[in-house]
Amino acid sequence: MSESGAAKLPKVAVIGTGGTISSVGRHSRDLLDYVVNNRIYHIHELLSQVPETEEVARVVPVPFRAIPSTAMGPAQWLELNQLVHDLVHDDPEIDGVVITHGTASLEETAYFLNLTLKVAVPVVVVGAQRPASGISTDANANLLNAVRVAGCPDSHGLGVVVVLNDEIHAARDVTKTSTLKLHTFRSPDFGCLGHADADKVAYYRHPLRRRAPDTQFDVRGTKELPRVDIVMSYAGADGAAIRGCVDAGAQGIVSAGFAPGLSTQAQREVFAEYPELLVVQSSRVGSGRVAAMTGLRAVKTGAIADNLTPQKARVLLMLGLTVTREPDELQRLFDEY
Repeated sequence: MSESGAAKLPKVAVIGTGGTISSVGRHSRDLLDYVVNNRIYHIHELLSQVPETEEVARVVPVPFRAIPSTAMGPAQWLELNQLVHDLVHDDPEIDGVVITHGTASLEETAYFLNLTLKVAVPVVVVGAQRPASGISTDANANLLNAVRVAGCPDSHGLGVVVVLNDEIHAARDVTKTSTLKLHTFRSPDFGCLGHADADKVAYYRHPLRRRAPDTQFDVRGTKELPRVDIVMSYAGADGAAIRGCVDAGAQGIVSAGFAPGLSTQAQREVFAEYPELLVVQSSRVGSGRVAAMTGLRAVKTGAIADNLTPQKARVLLMLGLTVTREPDELQRLFDEY
């Protein structure tokens, strides 16, 4: 049976947080500098641009923010987390949740929710590379597909997923790989989970790492997360950035090192000055595992990030520090999530 022919359409809540998917440029050819127009659709307005969503679900618009994703951070993550829990708790008929989001930080929000949500319904984070007003916008198709995925029974048990460009990606694996192209969101090591094709939502694999709702992180009621910063390695990097992060109050640092997971000697020497600082070794290249190393090249770390990007490793370390400061326990978290 087709989606539109179903006896009872799924009920999907759509939370609007702004971003390119909701942005309105000065004219239809304004695909780059649309932010100067300072016009972002609120979620009711955005959904009115895509009436096709009503053909595949009973859509419930939920306002949250109308901001670019560069303005999203831990404080907003905590609010969004609570909002999703409240929605599902207050309305047991909700079958899925969609969150519209700017693409700049979309993967970080998605991974945070993947680690913290305690709801059983599918949660989909969606964005667009071109503004809603653009002549070639991907906003409408992406939003429609996100609603379809959120209402699809096969989406249960996958944790939080990201939908763009007709592809469905696991929140843990996906990252933005191109500044402007529509095929920007990729899962470099393992590929997408499935496709949102015109005729059906089709899945081909499931994630194995722990994910929502089966996680040990529950941040409901939490007002603030521990500060964690990212320090990149590059030719000639010294320890100035590390010292600056510590002075700013960082409880942990993600070392975005050279592949396969190396810092400069100068950086290692400064890390050694802070024995209480928890350091997670990641890689700046965006693909592949960071393996444990010994000897002079190794940073004395709190954990090895496996194949998480630095920005994802930061999210997990922030949450890890809410439950432990023991390096062995932190490593367990990075092995399991």
